[in-house]
Amino acid sequence: MKNSLIMTICIAAALTMTACSSNDAQKAAEDMLVKAEKYFNEGSYDRAKIAIDSLRKVYPGAVETRKKALRLFQNISLKEAQEDLALTDSILQRVTLDYKYIKDKVEKDKAALRATPDELELLTRTKMKLDSLKVRFDMQCAKIKYIHKKQKE
Repeated sequence: MKNSLIMTICIAAALTMTACSSNDAQKAAEDMLVKAEKYFNEGSYDRAKIAIDSLRKVYPGAVETRKKALRLFQNISLKEAQEDLALTDSILQRVTLDYKYIKDKVEKDKAALRATPDELELLTRTKMKLDSLKVRFDMQCAKIKYIHKKQKE
């Protein structure tokens, strides 16, 4: 009787301590998520992702908070991809114009047999840059589509 009473008290104390520490961990995880959201709203995406990564590692049991953090991580990734896409698009437009201008000039010089090796090299380098930007643009578009698809799931 005495042993079972002591055992019951020990179990109750352990459950109480676990509940308190679980609540404390949940609160700390929520605080870390709030910090990550603050960084995101400030445009500090790297810091926000670091906070989310820390939340995942330190509080693996805070499932609901981690789900919210995953949605925030997707929003951060989406925002980064959209900003990079806009930048890539503006550079792509400029390089496309440069390429067309250089190509027209080189074709005229070739027809007049005045094309220099430097002109041909510049044309080639500009074409390589243009192709690289197109690939980057396509990759960012695909990334944005993928993130949207994951957000719908």
